[in-house]
Amino acid sequence: MTQESFVDFQNVWLAYNDELLAQNHFAVEDINLQVKQGEFIAIVGPSGCGKSTFMKLTTGLKMPSKGRILVDGQPVTGPLKISGMAFQASSLLPWRTTLDNVLLPLEIVEPYRSNFKQKKTEYAERARKLLSTVGLAGYEDKFPWQLSGGMQQRASICRALIHEPKMLLLDEPFGALDAFTREELWCILRDLWTEQKFNVILVTHDLRESVFLADTVYVMSKSPGRFVVKKEIDLPRPRDLEITYTPEFTTIVHELRGHIGAMRKTGAAINP
Repeated sequence: MTQESFVDFQNVWLAYNDELLAQNHFAVEDINLQVKQGEFIAIVGPSGCGKSTFMKLTTGLKMPSKGRILVDGQPVTGPLKISGMAFQASSLLPWRTTLDNVLLPLEIVEPYRSNFKQKKTEYAERARKLLSTVGLAGYEDKFPWQLSGGMQQRASICRALIHEPKMLLLDEPFGALDAFTREELWCILRDLWTEQKFNVILVTHDLRESVFLADTVYVMSKSPGRFVVKKEIDLPRPRDLEITYTPEFTTIVHELRGHIGAMRKTGAAINP
């Protein structure tokens, strides 16, 4: 592992159970991936290619059948406390207010859990600041059913970041939103990442989203999933939405679409 790798996959294979392993039937195979400290990567590919499986491996929710994974220099042996996650469904608890939903990780993750009662006022202030950053000031006492889909997703991202994780994992977080709201949230995520420089792994079907947000985009092949293309996004930062209308941006999106289209037609992996 190089000194600067924050996530390091070394020849990782995963079969979902012993029977499938005996048949050499893998969900993902031969993954070698090094992610630098503070890097923002995006993973794209056809449905069912193993993108979500890769997320589970990264967070320690699944253990590899072969190979090993290091995160922040430590072998992954179980669920990681240093990561935050957000999904396509915001999964906010309907009986909790926006503020209390955001505070939830601090109630259940150590070392915050032990101090939660004594430090609740301080933690609530942190949550309010985070909510304000994403445009939800004034909505702290609203319940999820009183929020739009975009607002729920903002709250979900705040919940994923409240315990100041070193890594944020996002699985299709904006997939259910309209185009305008989605682009708004791209900019919010961009600003949070620019300010805090945590690692981000974004799984998405949206090629524009991946090119706008990421430093590096990886294309996964059909199942069994493996990384077949690595594309470094050489667009200057900070990026604003205007860049998505430039020829340089469009060229990269078309190139990635071409790789995925080629896989759909042939069913075969293409070389990086």
